Amino acid sequence: MLIRLLRSHLRPYVNALAVVVALTTVQTVCTLLLPTLNADIIDKGVVRGDTDYIWRTGGVMLVVTVVQVLFAVAAVRVGARVAMSFGRDVRRDLFHRVTDFSAQDVGRFGSSSLITRITNDVTQVQVLVMMGMTMLVAAPITMVGGVIMAVREDAALSLMLLVAVPALVGAVSVVITRMIPQYQVMQVRIDRINQVLREQITGIRVVRAFGREPHETARFEGVNADLTETSLRAGRLMAVMFPLVVFVLNASSVVAIWLGGDRIASGDMKVGALIAFLSYLIQILMAVMMATFVVGQAPRSAVSAERIVEVLDAEPSITAPLDAVTELSGPPSLEFRNVEFRYPGAEHPVLSDISFTARAGETLAVIGSTGSGKTTVVNLVPRLFDVTGGTVLVNGVDVRQIEPQLLWSRVGLVPQKPYLFTGSVAHNLRQADPDASEAELWDALEVAQAADFVRDMPGGLESNIAQGGSNVSGGQRQRLAIARALVRKPDIFLFDDSFSALDLATDARLRASLAPVVTDAVTVIVAQRVSTIVNADQILVLEDGQQVGLGTHRDLLATCPTYAEIVSSQDTGEAAA
Repeated sequence: MLIRLLRSHLRPYVNALAVVVALTTVQTVCTLLLPTLNADIIDKGVVRGDTDYIWRTGGVMLVVTVVQVLFAVAAVRVGARVAMSFGRDVRRDLFHRVTDFSAQDVGRFGSSSLITRITNDVTQVQVLVMMGMTMLVAAPITMVGGVIMAVREDAALSLMLLVAVPALVGAVSVVITRMIPQYQVMQVRIDRINQVLREQITGIRVVRAFGREPHETARFEGVNADLTETSLRAGRLMAVMFPLVVFVLNASSVVAIWLGGDRIASGDMKVGALIAFLSYLIQILMAVMMATFVVGQAPRSAVSAERIVEVLDAEPSITAPLDAVTELSGPPSLEFRNVEFRYPGAEHPVLSDISFTARAGETLAVIGSTGSGKTTVVNLVPRLFDVTGGTVLVNGVDVRQIEPQLLWSRVGLVPQKPYLFTGSVAHNLRQADPDASEAELWDALEVAQAADFVRDMPGGLESNIAQGGSNVSGGQRQRLAIARALVRKPDIFLFDDSFSALDLATDARLRASLAPVVTDAVTVIVAQRVSTIVNADQILVLEDGQQVGLGTHRDLLATCPTYAEIVSSQDTGEAAA
């Protein structure tokens, strides 16, 4: 998976990679030249007392060093840009894939896991690319070139490389194979700690209200301890790796000096050649150590790459056919035909045999007890979920045949839990229509009964909204969410219990001002209060996912015991109407 991910996302940067290889090759050649020049200074300059030769060769070394530094800086700069661009591209593709997911797809992975994959997992692979650009390219060139130059200095002494390099590679390989399982467990535990932390931050009010701080603290400490334990095991293995490299490097240097000293004493080797050989030996083993850094990162990056590719390969469960409908004609309409929906693996359906038709200018209300499937009815219209039986039709066309962007452009959804984004009031309203004028925003706020409190805010439309709308009340959030839907001017309005946080007077004013705005649209209102839906053209009554009533308020009072019980329980006086 790692190779596949690198191949697919580094392909656009082939030219830059070629530049990195070229720059690194020149830098490495310069690095390999320096020990030979240094040996010449010792053997031909210092030993013979030739000062001119020392100055000339020293000047050449200075030029080579400057070239080496310049090319090294350029290689790192280009490599870093490639690595950062790679990370940007992978995050972009992951984000686009996740935004195509349905709620069911997001639930399959888990939101905390998706966040980890887009952030931490991408970073792990990006670090590998960065290290590869700066280290892994230079390492093989240094090893091959260093061996050639070492043999050139003394072929007999170079035989010790046949022992040193395999010993180092073997030791590192043993450590790496033990690290891979630890990194697999580590990423799962990072998912878990993100999940717990996200739950606790989101639900902090509930935690404090019920005095559960000690319990939640203990729960976090548990998952934190699990992650710490796994990290320590992986860290211990990593800590073993580098002493092994240093031990082999130092032991090899000692053996080289020992054997080289004997060869110098016998006249088979010069002092400068031994110093150059030691430099090449260190360069070769340092190249192995640089490769070790990359290899040490590779297992964790491989695990992360597998998790990234898993998301990229996941096909959204809700897609449009190749011959999708790209245009809807005629007046708006919404129809459910014998609709059934059940969650994957569920034994019983959430909805079964739901049928109704709502046309332009009509209001369909949905009421029922908690868990009866009211929100599910609303979610099936914009295809947040797909029906598992029957058909949902918009303008007479099966929603599964409509191009998703077209479908979403015709629907204005106010969810049960209205969510506001960080930014200004205007920014949140323009989520529905980026080109909406200021006048259109104020018109929507007036209809939603939100204009007064927005005017009272310090900046009006430019007033800041905190993440999730935490700096406004629940009723204000609902009214801003309703205004956002109104800005879109959709064909179908879906209000999912969107008036629950409003007092009765505000609720009545909002519905009165809303009536002339939705005359050409289909309106679906999910509500708990009978007073909110009493004037609806049709009221759909649900009980345990079953349709037990469909008609006007007056008809249902006479024909639907479930509805009559709801009206009676609210003591609205409507039962006598």
